[in-house]
Amino acid sequence: MKKLLFLSIGLLCCLFTVQAQKSSKIKIEYSDFSDINQEEIPDALLLRGNVRVSHEGVVFTCNKAYYFQKENYIKAFGDVQMVQGDTLFLNSKYAEYSGEVKKAFATGNVIMRSPESTLVTDTINFDRNVQEAYYNTHGTITNRENTLKSKSGRYYVAQKKFQFLTAVTITNPKYVIKSNHLDYYTNSGHSYLFGPSTITSKENYIYTEKGFYDTKKNVSFFKKKSYIKYKDRLIEGDSLYYDRNREFASATNNVKITDTINKGLVKGHYAEIYRNLKTQKDSMMITKRAVAITLVENDSMYIHGKKMLITGKPGERIIRAFNNVRFYKTDMSGKCDSIHSDQKTGLTKMIKNPILWNYENQMTGDIMHLIGNNKTEKLDSLKVLNNAFIISKDTLSTGFNQVKGQNLYGKFADNKLKEVDIVKNAEVIYYMRNDQQELIGINKSTCSSINMILEGNTIETITNFNQIEGDIYPEKDLPENTRKLRGFIWRGDERIKTKDDIFPPEENEIDAKIQAKKIKEDAKEDKPLEPRKETLDYDKNNPKPVVK
Repeated sequence: MKKLLFLSIGLLCCLFTVQAQKSSKIKIEYSDFSDINQEEIPDALLLRGNVRVSHEGVVFTCNKAYYFQKENYIKAFGDVQMVQGDTLFLNSKYAEYSGEVKKAFATGNVIMRSPESTLVTDTINFDRNVQEAYYNTHGTITNRENTLKSKSGRYYVAQKKFQFLTAVTITNPKYVIKSNHLDYYTNSGHSYLFGPSTITSKENYIYTEKGFYDTKKNVSFFKKKSYIKYKDRLIEGDSLYYDRNREFASATNNVKITDTINKGLVKGHYAEIYRNLKTQKDSMMITKRAVAITLVENDSMYIHGKKMLITGKPGERIIRAFNNVRFYKTDMSGKCDSIHSDQKTGLTKMIKNPILWNYENQMTGDIMHLIGNNKTEKLDSLKVLNNAFIISKDTLSTGFNQVKGQNLYGKFADNKLKEVDIVKNAEVIYYMRNDQQELIGINKSTCSSINMILEGNTIETITNFNQIEGDIYPEKDLPENTRKLRGFIWRGDERIKTKDDIFPPEENEIDAKIQAKKIKEDAKEDKPLEPRKETLDYDKNNPKPVVK
């Protein structure tokens, strides 16, 4: 029984304490004049002239006030100001405040100031219990860097954060941000975007549905359906990083960079892009299943390397690809160690161990150059320097047509090899057939140079020049072991037959893992970004100087 009585008394004491804390009275500190007029304002104390009242750390000043003592409620008129420590200053023409529920209401040219920013609106509510101010009238927020305008908003005093869930615009001298869901931290200038949002500047246009923007450092990070659009280029990726001061961007996973002027496309899973706004000379690096796709006579050329660099002005781009380079086009494919392609000159250099397949022709040499025509967007010519070698299978036997020499010069017509000149130390083995495709002999000869005319991707004529040696042999008179020229290597099993063949297995494995991860991420509930540690710790890491 004693325990029960003690518990009851304890509960009553707790309840009394809570009620006492909740019902602390508004304190009148000063007024030039005070009066009670039951007819005009029943149950209210009228205060006039330099009115100053306070309640639990908040101070009100105004020209005139009605204080309802029973309700612990005050109405303030004329030059109203509410001050909460050094964190919040609120000015208006009229305000109301309840000491019971610790809520304030202000209207008429409302100005709310914090150490970092100023809000101007018509009406505002402030809940001291949760330290939140909110407004549903058009508001304008200004600080040193930005101006924010919105139809409504909420301010979290402790976090120094504005939250907007309707149309909001941030205007900065360098850009404009628009969103329907934005969290803006006034101390750090950090903005968190959610839902369709845009950032527009002279240099580019950014779209995202989930992102972060540091308005002081001009550094940003975007995650969902994001892209950066320049006048000549569109950058997309699962995640994007952008530094406006350096004009640097990086993209990660499912990266796609579209050259809108030159009709080119680059893909991969990681890219870095630098832009020089003065010289217009840009540079781009892309890796992880990288591929550059360019349009050549209404057909796409696919070039892959473990690492690719693209530099230069629009119309003068240079593409470099390194390590196990492969390329594919419907009528042509090839491999080499590295490649250098100059858009302005139309010259593409295949460097170290080059091999090229044009239809059924296999071509090798120490150095290989492809020359394009920029006006017609067609391949114009081919150079193979040192140890040039062309091999193609004979259509009706197990033999191989072969031509070799020091250098090879070829001409294309409609992207097909039309004419070939083999210069210096030329050798040939060629299976000669009549119109009925009957074998009439095997031409094995040497000479100073050879000219070949190809028709329908088959050799139509072969002409030998100077110092000709050799003959046309009946098949039975030319032993098998003499039907291959020195240095002959048939590499048909290496031939790239589709655009997917340009990727080695290890890079396909990387791609499969990234796509699986993306499927899992897309299946998750879509939520705004969590505040970064640098946002939450901003004041701790950036203390204000102590004024002595």
